[in-house]
Amino acid sequence: MAASMRKILADMGEDPNRDGLLKSPERYARAMLFLTKGYHENVWDIAKNAIFDVDHNEIVVVRDIEVFSMCEHHLIPFMGKVHIGYIPNGQVLGLSKLARIAEVYARRLQIQERLTEQIAQAVDQILKPQGVVVVIESAHMCMVMRGIQKTSAVTTTSCRTGIFRKDKAAEEQFQFLLKLRH
Repeated sequence: MAASMRKILADMGEDPNRDGLLKSPERYARAMLFLTKGYHENVWDIAKNAIFDVDHNEIVVVRDIEVFSMCEHHLIPFMGKVHIGYIPNGQVLGLSKLARIAEVYARRLQIQERLTEQIAQAVDQILKPQGVVVVIESAHMCMVMRGIQKTSAVTTTSCRTGIFRKDKAAEEQFQFLLKLRH
């Protein structure tokens, strides 16, 4: 990766041997490996020791989970917040594991639509709850730094499973809980 980045720098018209860029290809390679570490992580391994039997059938919401990802179309970052809700069906998941699941999928080359679905499907498969809803709000640097250059544009995506697809009251309860602030 570092060798490829040296060539890219040269192709851009830069001197990869100048003082400020001498170690940049190696730094870039380490950064890319970190930003895409989700390819080497498994949500089942993260969740397996944090599933608890609980007699609770009301909605659980963890909101404002910060995520950073890389747009697969431009290899430029996007960042935002993930909101995850589910209605248990006899089991709950340790709250931090919801954030860790979001992180696994965000640390891959992504599009926001797929990221939203992957998080919802993972929670659905792990817990088999009555339903899952995931909403992501993100700013995409490919829209901010290049192309259309709209600095305040926010993209919102959602994915619903189970009861959240069928029961309007469940969806409204999720939306109500999202609007609550401290």
